[in-house]
Amino acid sequence: MHDPRELPAPAGPEIAFVGRSNAGKSSAINTLAGRRRLAFVSKTPGRTQLINFFALGDAGFLVDLPGYGYAGVPGEVRAHWDMLVGSYVRDRTSLAGVVVVMDVRHPLTKLDLRLIDWLREAGRPAHMILTKADKLSKQAAQRVLAEVTRELARVCPGATVQLFSSLKREGVDQAASAIARLASGKNKAPAKGE
Repeated sequence: MHDPRELPAPAGPEIAFVGRSNAGKSSAINTLAGRRRLAFVSKTPGRTQLINFFALGDAGFLVDLPGYGYAGVPGEVRAHWDMLVGSYVRDRTSLAGVVVVMDVRHPLTKLDLRLIDWLREAGRPAHMILTKADKLSKQAAQRVLAEVTRELARVCPGATVQLFSSLKREGVDQAASAIARLASGKNKAPAKGE
């Protein structure tokens, strides 16, 4: 979808996946869905340019949002993505929660923090997936996880975070449980100011 007014009518809880370009969002979606090419994986950042809906049987929808932060995209396209994603996150009544995908080697960039602030202000519950955990040693990955957990407690109380590797299929069960919690509404974010 290019225009928020063209989104399908709400038909169940939606769990949106969003992250910086090339953070591993499409790979994470495919791994969690148990499909190889549900979401298109590319070495070229910025491939997801629309809001894509994938039905999860009767359980609702997984929503793939455009990535952000890719400098190779023209300014007017980036501005359109900001409007599209911003209005979806702010206004979509069926949005049950958001999974923020971050590369474990580069978490909590300025753009990630801006998105997390949007989510907090909109009262959207969030779960963070630190992808590509196989690229770091176990100790280094655990250190990053601890740092991100501390920072999230400060900037987005109630948000959860985990390590994830599509390549090694690590963290799949934990992510699936977090997504189920989001979809059930049991992971409500605190309202702004709480």
